[in-house]
Amino acid sequence: MTYNARFRIWRGDDAAGQLEDFTVEVNEGEVVLDIIHRLQATQTPDLAVRWNCKAGKCGSCSAEVNGIPRLMCMTRMSTFPEADVVTVTPLRTFPVVKDLVTDVSFNYEKAREVPSFAPPAELQLGEYRMQQVDVERSQEFRKCIECFLCQDTCHVVRDHEENKPAFSGPRFFIRLAELDMHPLDTKDRKREAQATHGLGMCNITKCCTEVCPEHIKITDNAIIPMKERVVDTRYDPLIWLGSKIPRRSSTAADKALGSGQNAQAEQHARTRLREKPSDRTARRALADALRAQGQFAAAAEQTRVLVEQAGRGRGARLDALSAHAFALLTAVEAGQLTLDRVEDEVSTTVQDAQRLVSTGTVLSGTHALHHLVHGRLAEAVSHAREAIAWDRDRVARADDLVTLSEALAGLGEDAEAASALRESRSLWPTNPRLQAASVNLRSLGVASS
Repeated sequence: MTYNARFRIWRGDDAAGQLEDFTVEVNEGEVVLDIIHRLQATQTPDLAVRWNCKAGKCGSCSAEVNGIPRLMCMTRMSTFPEADVVTVTPLRTFPVVKDLVTDVSFNYEKAREVPSFAPPAELQLGEYRMQQVDVERSQEFRKCIECFLCQDTCHVVRDHEENKPAFSGPRFFIRLAELDMHPLDTKDRKREAQATHGLGMCNITKCCTEVCPEHIKITDNAIIPMKERVVDTRYDPLIWLGSKIPRRSSTAADKALGSGQNAQAEQHARTRLREKPSDRTARRALADALRAQGQFAAAAEQTRVLVEQAGRGRGARLDALSAHAFALLTAVEAGQLTLDRVEDEVSTTVQDAQRLVSTGTVLSGTHALHHLVHGRLAEAVSHAREAIAWDRDRVARADDLVTLSEALAGLGEDAEAASALRESRSLWPTNPRLQAASVNLRSLGVASS
């Protein structure tokens, strides 16, 4: 059966626009996207619309039909009485590009903020084993086609543009839930869901579940369980108290580090991390143990995880960022990483750390090494001297002296370079940076002992 339907389509761009009226033929069995295509073919060839599969699987043709977020290719015209005016407008939550096409890049920015699947380090590809019940728990969330209708209908960002930086939205809550429920994922994502992705801002109105074309129970099966896990982790007094008590493996790792037993410290730290991958104390001990053994690139992998786990606390985040920047730079200095490969990461890490510091002296040692690996020797000397004046930690001061020694040697200040190296050796005789620095100085004709 054929009839003429009245359509009202939003036309315009991000600057201005209005609803325009059309009368268009509708045939039996057609969907809204068919009508939009007929309008393009017969009346308004410049009408912009995004679509791809026309089968409800790509998520491209998202729009609001009579005010409800829908896939146009899955919305049948038989849904509406023939006498009704069908209004089609772009997704309200996102900026309009043109007509019915919106800029959904917000969602891709949020996707990059979710750390990817982190399998156990001791398992290789092909060695993963899971029970079917564990597969089924998170399989529902894999049905998401990223149409972003749930993001569009979520009033936390729909009505409050200022919430977007702190709120990832339901699509990414199901991603976090899927990973947190995965039996092989080693990351603790509960604190991150609350602190970084704004899970606490969701008040479970179930709007997102109602518009999901894949019928994923977003609220009941993902958001509410994640909220319960966050409450258990963050607010249960027994769990909170238990998280504050150092575990034996973490304590043993710290003691082994203090006595110079670096291999044992590494073993204890790895044991603890197998039990609890989110233990930052054990992660830092492992990074320090690897660094003390000259495995600078491996240490940088651990400090990278420290940054991801640091949350928003100023002290913990600053400590993690500065440790990571220094680990990357020592790996470059030792030839274990190339500067061009990590330069952007180093710069970003240093900048993020700089925003958190109250005085420039906090990062002087990192800045000194950064200048050294770039060959800016005079700047390296200046920052190294500043770091030495402020650093009271024996290990940090020993590292600053190594940096100063290498920079001075490059400038031809042989006597002072040798003196700095001797002082560094007295503070930390087993510093793996010392051996490389001694070789470099000898190649320049500087006697360090």
